Amino acid sequence: MGGTVRWGVLATGGIAASFTTDLLQLPDAEVVAVASRSAASATAFAERFGIPRAYGDWASLAADEDVDVVYVATPHAAHRAAAGLCLEAGRAVLCEKPFTLNAREAAELVGIARRRGVFLMEAMWMYCGPVVRRMVELVRDGAIGEIRSVHADFGLVGPADPGHRLRDPAAGGGALLDLGVYPVSFAQLLLGEPDRVQADALLSPEGVDLNTGMLLGWDSGATAMLSCSIVSDTPLTASVSGTAGRIEFPRGFFYPEGFVLHRDGREPEEFTVPGRRDTFQHEAAEVMRCLRAGETESPLVPLDGTLAVMRTLDAVRDRIGVRYPAEALTRA
Repeated sequence: MGGTVRWGVLATGGIAASFTTDLLQLPDAEVVAVASRSAASATAFAERFGIPRAYGDWASLAADEDVDVVYVATPHAAHRAAAGLCLEAGRAVLCEKPFTLNAREAAELVGIARRRGVFLMEAMWMYCGPVVRRMVELVRDGAIGEIRSVHADFGLVGPADPGHRLRDPAAGGGALLDLGVYPVSFAQLLLGEPDRVQADALLSPEGVDLNTGMLLGWDSGATAMLSCSIVSDTPLTASVSGTAGRIEFPRGFFYPEGFVLHRDGREPEEFTVPGRRDTFQHEAAEVMRCLRAGETESPLVPLDGTLAVMRTLDAVRDRIGVRYPAEALTRA
């Protein structure tokens, strides 16, 4: 594939609008279609962004032969259905995080993509940003020695209304899937899937997690202390400590403008990258690079890594006792 990559956008909420705004600033990207379960919503979104085709159902977008890749921006409880529909139709998919409700659904999507030889990637923008990529390079080059601990948190004061999506079990609500996916993904980017998972949480009367703490352990001796919350404004910072130094991220570690490297016997080194940090362009550019190269998976956001994160999120929910009505009894 060469030249302009033609995108379809599935869903019309806030994150779909933010992604489309950033995507349209890339000279080699074009948004040719949008779909929603509401024809009126799709039409309004198309008019707002100058998109030529608006569909009032998902299937029409999946069947559109002029679409090279679909960005799935529905709430995560619908990711399995929406992304699966597009993959089965042969469309490449960039699917928002959290990837699915659970590891079983994630494995089903990955299975469809691999069986059909279609590109699929989780929209984990943190992995694609140049600052995080530079941090990974330094760690892998031994800049801080062997990793011994990771700390990361993501908390905000969320909605008090029990009917809100973040408080609704039927929508996969709670802090863990919406916010905790970032600290978990950060730790597993560096250490891989943990060998042990411990967790504790404050649950809402509706049965979703409001405030969750996690302790992950690896046979190497490394640990990760992570937390997420929709009832408290946490620092939103992260750090990685090793046998020869540490790396510290300021507030907003998941879309950082820089970090500080502390090494034994040296002055602190600050690493920054100019430009916007809160942009979806890096992940969109990676998708388009993969499509042009004929790759069906991204080396920056590998599907096996996504599956591993979903297994960890499942394990945390098992420990804290969160179950969603839409889930089958048997999990992967």
